[in-house]
Amino acid sequence: MILTINFPEILLPRMRTTGLLFFAFLLTSCEKDISVDLPEGEEKIVVEGYIEEGRNPYVLISKSTGYFAPFDSASVTQYAVKNAVVVICDGFTCDTLFAPAASIGYIYISQNLTGTIGRTYSLYIKTEEGRELTSTTYCYPPVALDSAWFKVQPGKDSLGWAWARLTEPDTLGNFYRWFAKRLGKDQDFIAPIGSVFTDRFINGTSFEFAYNRGKYPNSTADDDNNEEEGYFKVGDTIVIKFCTAGQATYDFWRAAEDQQSSNGNPFSAVNYIPSNINGGIGIFEAYTPSFLTIVASKD
Repeated sequence: MILTINFPEILLPRMRTTGLLFFAFLLTSCEKDISVDLPEGEEKIVVEGYIEEGRNPYVLISKSTGYFAPFDSASVTQYAVKNAVVVICDGFTCDTLFAPAASIGYIYISQNLTGTIGRTYSLYIKTEEGRELTSTTYCYPPVALDSAWFKVQPGKDSLGWAWARLTEPDTLGNFYRWFAKRLGKDQDFIAPIGSVFTDRFINGTSFEFAYNRGKYPNSTADDDNNEEEGYFKVGDTIVIKFCTAGQATYDFWRAAEDQQSSNGNPFSAVNYIPSNINGGIGIFEAYTPSFLTIVASKD
């Protein structure tokens, strides 16, 4: 039901003034300083361990920080874990990793192991304080892309995405991750948001799909902060790194990229990021990559 009330015109100016005063009162009366004491989060060991077929494994070890803790070039080294004992075994050989920058720690590299298809890798870490962490991962056989190409996006004169065709094996339970690098522009392979996918709905089929261009976090490059952001460009030489991986990789990066895509939105849901690190948080994963190179052109 809609109720309509006709006020005498003489009352309208007075009502408008009263309404404005009341609104102003609300604005001033709602101002209040609130102090919230946030509890300190439990410090955890954060692990990123990577094994790639044909390459030496490496492990990054750091400490978690409080939400409002400083994080800049002056403070970042205090979060690095140094003097840790880091051992990786592949069922045949165990290797104690070394820290190239021992005074800082953080990165530990294997010199005697390489990623080998079909092997299971175990990780053991003992920190200087005596914390122990473990994990395992498996190096899966590769699944290569059939082909790849560049296509200009509608409405874009020279900007587009990288497309690929994949014939997916008919064994359910495969997981993949996509990376790409522009020769002469990118220092390393970059995974865009949504880089991981599973064969849950595509098992045993052939299909085409596309990916936009990823970027480094907090990149200040011009083409990451203008109309070229997210696009490859005519003239780019693009190397696609297509990787097979395990479910732990899929679960971790899907949740992490969902969280990243919220871009700090305070109204977005906070996602739990799965971890396969016993005694800490993070990911220990093995990739088996295949590579394709394409030259971006309008043809």
